[in-house]
Amino acid sequence: MKWMACLLFVYCANATAQITPVGVWKTFDDGNGHSRSLVRIEESSGVFSGRIIALLNAEDIDSVCEKCPDTRKGQPVLGLVIIDGVRRHLEVWDGGHILDPDNGTSYKVRLRLTDNGAKLEVRGYYGPFFRTQVWIRAR
Repeated sequence: MKWMACLLFVYCANATAQITPVGVWKTFDDGNGHSRSLVRIEESSGVFSGRIIALLNAEDIDSVCEKCPDTRKGQPVLGLVIIDGVRRHLEVWDGGHILDPDNGTSYKVRLRLTDNGAKLEVRGYYGPFFRTQVWIRAR
C-alpha cells in the first residue's frame, strides 16, 4: 500500500510541474527564416528576462545596437538584454518588454509556450499592432 501512495505522490508532482520559458531559445530572421541567434531566458524572483548569448550569422558577430533608445545604445548585440520585466499570468508570460536591436524599438511582450514547451510564441505589441515570432527551444 505504501508503494501506491509513493506512485500517487510522484504522479501528482509530475502533473503539477510547470513548464516555463526558462532556457535557451533559437530565434529566426523574419525575412528569410534562417536561424539568427540564441536567447537565454532566466527567472529571478518571479520576473523573467532574456539575453542574446550567441549570434549565428558571421556578419552579425560584431554588431552593436546603434538605434537603442536607452543605455543599450552602442552596446554589442551579443550579451544584450532584449526581454525584461515579464511575469507569469495564467498560461502566458507578459507585462514586460522586448527590444528589437535592428531598429531600437521596444515592444510590450507576451510569451506563450506551445508544443508541450518545445516552442515559444513571442508576440511584440506596439499600440494596436503586433508581430509574432516562434522560437524553438535549443536546451
